[in-house]
Amino acid sequence: MILVTLGTQKFQMDRLIQAVDQLAEKVSEEIFVQSGNSTYVPEHCRSKNFVDAQEFQRMIEDCSLLITHSGVGTIMRGISAGKPVIVVPRLARYHEHVDDHQVQIAEAFAGKGCILYCDDLAKLEDAVQTARTCSFSPYQAPESNVEDIILDFLHSTK
Repeated sequence: MILVTLGTQKFQMDRLIQAVDQLAEKVSEEIFVQSGNSTYVPEHCRSKNFVDAQEFQRMIEDCSLLITHSGVGTIMRGISAGKPVIVVPRLARYHEHVDDHQVQIAEAFAGKGCILYCDDLAKLEDAVQTARTCSFSPYQAPESNVEDIILDFLHSTK
């Protein structure tokens, strides 16, 4: 199963759900979308607005691939579970967040080789194919805690 999760933000992220719904018609694997406060209801994927913490952890452990907004906690859960992670940041111009801080988070993790950063949903299918064969680097905690402080601050402003 491919797990798509949008977290618990008060903002929608309909563009990602629409792209995943189109992708579902092209792949043979089941896709489950945790859609949060989005309004688009996928036609070709199972979906639920929210799942409890225990079910969410089970889904991460069971999925073959994780596609997520750029929430640090979700990214770290996917990496810790050894799953390929594709990150599509929420963007202010689509009213998905108040600013574009998720871009910096995605760039930071992608720069370490831990995730794939998908900045163009027209390339989501290619990203899924790449993620299946990509050799991801394990997350290395920074030597100083400056990066952790910044990531914690960015995460707390969601």
